[in-house]
Amino acid sequence: MEWRKCYLDVILVPLGFLICMGYHVWLWNKVRTQPLSTVIGTNARGRRFWVAAMMKDNDKKNILAVQTLRNTIMGCTLMATTSILLCTGLAAVLSSTYSIKKPLNDTVYGAHGEFMVALKYVSLLLNLLFSFMCHSLAIRFINQVNFLVNCPQEPTNGIVTPEYVSELLERGFTLNTVGNRLFYAALPLLLWIFGPVLVFLCFVTMVPVLYKLDIVLMAEKKVWGKGNENENGNGNGTGTEL
Repeated sequence: MEWRKCYLDVILVPLGFLICMGYHVWLWNKVRTQPLSTVIGTNARGRRFWVAAMMKDNDKKNILAVQTLRNTIMGCTLMATTSILLCTGLAAVLSSTYSIKKPLNDTVYGAHGEFMVALKYVSLLLNLLFSFMCHSLAIRFINQVNFLVNCPQEPTNGIVTPEYVSELLERGFTLNTVGNRLFYAALPLLLWIFGPVLVFLCFVTMVPVLYKLDIVLMAEKKVWGKGNENENGNGNGTGTEL
């Protein structure tokens, strides 16, 4: 009887996680092999050019650099604050009496025993804590860039180079991206409280949405356009010969 209650959780929840993890493994490989076809790789290239331009003409662009980094820090701070507030609220739910969670038992598909309820809440809590940690580390790296981007460059054998500052900035944005993805994963984990079917449907819906946000559509259009031009060129050439 216990297997009949939890077989949906055992099948659908890991399957949804595998779909999401498989997409992110594919995206990671895409960023490494074809970075300009992804938003992450394109933005990383642009940030490297931005750091070099800010440090080259620092006397005129120092205020612009500080304001841009400050806005980025504010965004990371907002996400970190939201994550830790959700952790606090979830901890309050966990410390409450069982009668608050008991009305869900009659409406949830799948297992809803004490162990499974604890697993759902603890998984959600750990996910939000890791998201908070990633955003906090991102703030640390971007704060370092905020100071170093305004340092005068040494003429020879300089330690604080645009490449070094760009590397620090990329570490901060990478941690920010990971923290955001963990924050997005909190939605399926939250829906797991109401049943494993919603978790699977949420993951299946989330992957196409993330694909539209992660892939540069203009690059695909250019490739498609070049293919059409080649086909049209071949067709016109055939018609002229005839």
